[in-house]
Amino acid sequence: MPRQRQIDRPLTIVIFCLLIFGIIMISSVSVYESYQLTSDMVKNGLMEEPTNSFYFWRHFIRAILSIPLLILAIYIPLNIWKKIALPFFVISILLLIALFLPGIGANYGTSTSWINLPFLPSVQPAEIVKLSLIFYLAVWMEKRQELVRSFQYGFIPFTVLLSSVVILLAMQPDFGSVLVISVIAASMFFAAGGNILHIIGGGLFASILAYPIIMSKEYIRNRFLAFLNPDLDPLNIGFQIKQALIAIGSGGFFGVGFGKSIQKFGYLPEVQGDTIFAASAEELGFLRIAFLVLAYVIIAFRGYKIAANASDRFSMLIAAGITGWFVFQAIINMGVNLAILPLTGLTLPFISYGGSSLMINMLAAGILLNISRNTDVSTRIVSRRRVGGSHYSQSRRRYRT
Repeated sequence: MPRQRQIDRPLTIVIFCLLIFGIIMISSVSVYESYQLTSDMVKNGLMEEPTNSFYFWRHFIRAILSIPLLILAIYIPLNIWKKIALPFFVISILLLIALFLPGIGANYGTSTSWINLPFLPSVQPAEIVKLSLIFYLAVWMEKRQELVRSFQYGFIPFTVLLSSVVILLAMQPDFGSVLVISVIAASMFFAAGGNILHIIGGGLFASILAYPIIMSKEYIRNRFLAFLNPDLDPLNIGFQIKQALIAIGSGGFFGVGFGKSIQKFGYLPEVQGDTIFAASAEELGFLRIAFLVLAYVIIAFRGYKIAANASDRFSMLIAAGITGWFVFQAIINMGVNLAILPLTGLTLPFISYGGSSLMINMLAAGILLNISRNTDVSTRIVSRRRVGGSHYSQSRRRYRT
């Protein structure tokens, strides 16, 4: 049995710093959007007077409610997650399917990504499936640890499993979540001992298949065109990228000052969500926003260290998957704001406004901290080389019989 230790303190501190940072920045950057939204609600008789703190209070309440989730996840035995991995994954798939049922799925912008039922809070199944897929892949790869390097018995079944999720997300369409889930799954497959050539080849093949889909969807095609040439249509398809760059550039080294952003007044779309990084950079400047980037570097370092010291393969794969999720999604969000990646509509983990995203992020963070309590540096997970090496041929023969 691995010895019980204290949770990883540096990781805990960073997570709570990001949570507090998100609350503070949303209180500043969301004032205009809050006022506009509540003004419309007043016109419709839903409120008595407009307010500029609508998004702030909703996010604050969700942040407070997410803390018990993190604490609970720290102390729930990992074996319980292992036992419920399959039903958890099945339920998340059913939630994705429910999006396409009349009266259940809610449109937001260009996609149907929310389940919106009367008297219940809205739920974004894509956030739930990120965590459920990590658990199910960890169980699946642990059982097939000696077969993952096989193209026939490892990579092909892995691709079929991943496709069941990707297709449902693409149908919404939510290509941002498709990208994140694909990267998470690929990183877990590699950590489990998968062949890197299979991963690269599969990625190239998926890109070829995705090309006609991109070309057939006007808004997706426009996002790629805006990425390749932001000056192509700065008042339409290139508007978000241009405004994000203006915000970041206006901040300079020291920022324009907290609460003094100009771009938050209707120029940055989804300023409390997708583009909160750009608005924060405008107010705080490069020198301060660099600490935000450093926070995700620390998450990567501590998370992968937890994975490396995990007491068993299941825990190792969970830790690698959750760490990759946080880090890759942060990279994609910041990359979009810096115009080095196409628009995706992804939130910045622990910071952006979004109940489903924040709650699931905090739950996943608690699970990662749980694994850190059960690490044993004297017992390391077997290497990737051994996973696909000497035991592979014998295992494949057993599988055939």
